[in-house]
Amino acid sequence: MPRCDCLVNTDYNDIGWSDDAGERARLLQSPNVEIASKSGWKQEQKGISFFGAVFIVVNAALGAGLLNFPAAFNMAGGIAAAVALQMFLVIFIISALVILGYCSQISNELTYQEVVRVICGKVTGIICEVAIAVYTFGTCIAFLIIIGDQLDKISAAIAHESEGTGSKHWYTDRKFTLCITSIFLILPLSIPKEIGFQKYASSLSVIGTWYVTIIIIAKYISPDKEIIPGNIPTSPASWTAVFNAMPTICFGFQCHVSSVPVFSSMHRPEVKRWSGVVTAAIIICLFVYTGTGVCGFLTFGSSVDQDVLLSYPSTDVPVAIARAFIIICVLTSYPILHFCGRAVIEGLWLRYRGETVEVDVWREKRRRILQTTVWFFLTLILALFIPDIGKVISVIGGLAACFIFVFPGLCLIQAKLAEVQEAPTSSWWALVSYGAVLVTLGAFIFGQSTVNSICVDLKS
Repeated sequence: MPRCDCLVNTDYNDIGWSDDAGERARLLQSPNVEIASKSGWKQEQKGISFFGAVFIVVNAALGAGLLNFPAAFNMAGGIAAAVALQMFLVIFIISALVILGYCSQISNELTYQEVVRVICGKVTGIICEVAIAVYTFGTCIAFLIIIGDQLDKISAAIAHESEGTGSKHWYTDRKFTLCITSIFLILPLSIPKEIGFQKYASSLSVIGTWYVTIIIIAKYISPDKEIIPGNIPTSPASWTAVFNAMPTICFGFQCHVSSVPVFSSMHRPEVKRWSGVVTAAIIICLFVYTGTGVCGFLTFGSSVDQDVLLSYPSTDVPVAIARAFIIICVLTSYPILHFCGRAVIEGLWLRYRGETVEVDVWREKRRRILQTTVWFFLTLILALFIPDIGKVISVIGGLAACFIFVFPGLCLIQAKLAEVQEAPTSSWWALVSYGAVLVTLGAFIFGQSTVNSICVDLKS
């Protein structure tokens, strides 16, 4: 499993490892924590095998974004358009992962934000860290919305309430169940400065994700008689409609922030070997996302919900188990994402103050509790008033495009420009041009998805 490089506000003896859970754990490191030389760190690690690295990257990519893929296929205008767009983006997604491995190798840095900082400069590094903090914050909101969605269906089944009639009891109301679950389960898990207790969460997340995919495919093959699919579009309503699926695809495949520590932790961190790892991993994710998107879309057509599990009856037992899996996965994933966001915020604060990791345990603990409390209640309040996961993904999916395309593109350009050459070769120009293409593509996706999200919100 992917590991957080080190824990914020700890000394060398406090280093702890924690597993990743899909796109949730981002393997972030506080920028001011200098625990040992990087070369010494690499030598101490046994190294991750080829297949172990593939599993980690798959685990980092697969996550709760899976639930939004059938709706994304609908927004894109059908299977042909959505699959074509997905295949087009996957080519750039794989190449960006290879670029990050190359940049990690030449910079000798172990985390995504430090690679960007060293290669692209201080200002770009700070922008990257802020973007990571915003992204993890938005993903935490999405997680709480998912919990609320699944609790609605489970509560309705337990209370024997009819579909679409709304909650009849205060104890099955969405706001009550989400608040109680979050305050008593998520908040206590988010406060500790170490998240080593989460090491089994990744395996559970993988099992849950695969189970959801299998159920969606099985329900398409043997559909329930009470499920009546809506209209199934076969082409986009307009040439721009297909772009509406891009945020979901970017959100689903965003494992790039996690990739740098994975590459650094490999037994033989070589770019050629890393290329095989990321290609195998992304192809596996492609099959999972495509299978879920196609079968979920064909089962419900244009009537599919933004969270596909909401489209199934609350009394469906196999789907109810899938909902329980998703709740457990998200409950354990929120603290990991919060930890990563908190690590970046803490690093920015320490750098701003010009301080290293504080020896004063009391000040660290007080600051950590304050950061966690403010983060948690802000995400909870927003999740209560934004009950549609699609609205959140449309925003953070565009931001994910920056991690997938913009920052790797900038790193490639800067890395090649730093090479001293009297007469640049054609391959040099090709790589610089490709970096520019990545930056342009990422900026387009970010701008288009952000503007579209704002316009949709204003209309509604």
